[in-house]
Amino acid sequence: MGTPLGDFIRARRDSIQPESLGLPERGRRRSPGLRRLDLAGRAGISVEYLTRIEQGRDRNPSIAVVNALADALGLDPSERTHLRYLSKITGGECSAHTRPVPLRRDVRPTVLETLRLLEPGIAMVTNRLGDVLAHTSGYASVTSGTGLLDADTPNLTRYVFTDPRARTFFADWDDIADEQAFDLWIGPTAENSEWFTTELAPVAGPDFTRRLDRRVVPRRGTLRLNHPSGGELQLLRETLELSSDAQQLVVFLPADERTAEALDRLRRRPHGRLRAIS
Repeated sequence: MGTPLGDFIRARRDSIQPESLGLPERGRRRSPGLRRLDLAGRAGISVEYLTRIEQGRDRNPSIAVVNALADALGLDPSERTHLRYLSKITGGECSAHTRPVPLRRDVRPTVLETLRLLEPGIAMVTNRLGDVLAHTSGYASVTSGTGLLDADTPNLTRYVFTDPRARTFFADWDDIADEQAFDLWIGPTAENSEWFTTELAPVAGPDFTRRLDRRVVPRRGTLRLNHPSGGELQLLRETLELSSDAQQLVVFLPADERTAEALDRLRRRPHGRLRAIS
């Protein structure tokens, strides 16, 4: 059985063409990408050790080995950070799965107070499953008419993959779909797996499964939204990790003057107040 760390390394190795690293072509191969022999040589480790890591038989490589693999794979800064994260969670993966702790769906009072201080700005609290746990009235104004908040327990991942309106609302739907699938994958808890298997996978179809299996770190650029009222909104995102709760506070800021003016018009409409969802 593989591990998040081993799966990521293997997926990255398969995506690299040898010639891009100045390596000679070695003829026909049974699988695409970089050979284990080449990656192991570039990282300064044995092929047998690399095989154990990829297959999940070695779950605790040293920091030096993780850094060497990052160098050998040519990872960018965000991918290096993610590789170190996977290394940490892989080492404690067994105990996490045998004694699963459900994700918190309640939002701490201090976090709710932070949201109130951000009013009438655009902000929400979410988790790796994509649950929208709380949000400001500004967030409601930006998503009004899209169907995202219509459910009793809104979920961004489910919305992206199952609601046809999402493909219009998100101007860069493919990028957002990659983000949501990736966030679900990097939260490898028993609850995530059960939710994916029993609820989302049957209705999301093979496109979701393919994105989940890609294990490519998304770029998370400017968020472009096609609001139903007309016009495109461009938003910058600042994400604050609430690590003790396995949640994130996401704040959205206008990326240009046109968006700032459009947001001012949207805020003048009645959309209710701060909402917490449990």
